[in-house]
Amino acid sequence: MKKDSLDRRKFCTILGAGSAALAVKPLTLFASEPFQVQEKPSTNIGDATKIPRNSFSMPGKFPGKVVHIKNSKAVVNDKPVEQEAYMMIEKAMLELTGQKSLKKAWRSFVNPGEIIGLKVNPSAGKLLTTSHAVVKSVVRQLTESGIDKKNIIIWDRRGIELIDTGFNSENYQGIKIMGTEQQDEKGSYFDKDGKLYSEGNIDKEWFYWADVDGVYDSKTMPYMVNGGKYSYFSKIVTKEVDKIINIPILKNVGGSITNAMKNLAFGSVSNTGRLHAKLLNDTCAEVCAFPPLRDKVVLNICDGLRGCFNGGPGANPQFICNYYSILAASDPVAMDRIGYDIIAEKRIAEGLQKSAAPDSLTFLAMSSKLGLGVSDKEKIDLKVFDLG
Repeated sequence: MKKDSLDRRKFCTILGAGSAALAVKPLTLFASEPFQVQEKPSTNIGDATKIPRNSFSMPGKFPGKVVHIKNSKAVVNDKPVEQEAYMMIEKAMLELTGQKSLKKAWRSFVNPGEIIGLKVNPSAGKLLTTSHAVVKSVVRQLTESGIDKKNIIIWDRRGIELIDTGFNSENYQGIKIMGTEQQDEKGSYFDKDGKLYSEGNIDKEWFYWADVDGVYDSKTMPYMVNGGKYSYFSKIVTKEVDKIINIPILKNVGGSITNAMKNLAFGSVSNTGRLHAKLLNDTCAEVCAFPPLRDKVVLNICDGLRGCFNGGPGANPQFICNYYSILAASDPVAMDRIGYDIIAEKRIAEGLQKSAAPDSLTFLAMSSKLGLGVSDKEKIDLKVFDLG
């Protein structure tokens, strides 16, 4: 899949042809709250479904298959151990693909010459970022499989958060670090003409439209890039990368999970603050249904070495825990469903809830209806391995 291979078809004009919103009134996302029917604002999800899929489209090569690797040696004194993480990811890749060679396992998803984007999650800061033990292990295995470092991009929404959490040229020599929202060396988001640097990093040919206005003050706008009813995709996903490897963290949000789907959806578009109140479920599912994500995310590796079970998705030290886990899947929906069980088990053990409530995972059910993956646990092929 080359950079310009997306079927753009003057995407802006598709909206005018009429956007059929999903006939779904989502339940609340949080398992700790009672189910409530919400009025759903219209979105342009119908535009995404009109665009043909390709052989890489979600749920990818292995629909409904998830590999869960456990290893109690992977975290020592609350610090992830890189060599243990490397072995866990190696085992996960071999089991996921059925290959005997690690190189062949990686080549099932990526090839030399392609630009590979690693989507990390540094939004909770140094306490709970995607760990360098995991990211460096992925980079190492990619390069050992023939991918040149110059063709690897580590990216997220906010450039400053990447730098603050150690995703820099010193730790990742030869690899490009990119954020959609950027500042200059003086810390300003604006150029000499008062224009946001970030405006040049959004692609106005690709957008998620929702009938909810984003209105922000001068302090919030740098992080939102634009207001109004349009959330524009980052040029990182529309133009810079050929394939995406999603590397989220195993975190809770209320009684639910924020992992693969949310890491992709909210990390890839602008003007997101407006979407949380009424469209959190919809955004997690629907943004991922657009070609810049649907057709490029080929692999998901969940960093479950350390995560949180309460107070997420931010980093509250009293709720950070060691899950000692790596999950791997081409199917992000199935991976989130399995990740939810891990979090629910911890929350039950801590007395935060009495039982798991998978029926509250509305965004996963919506994702399945959009053909993005398998949300029914009974239909998921889960392989669990304990390395000690």
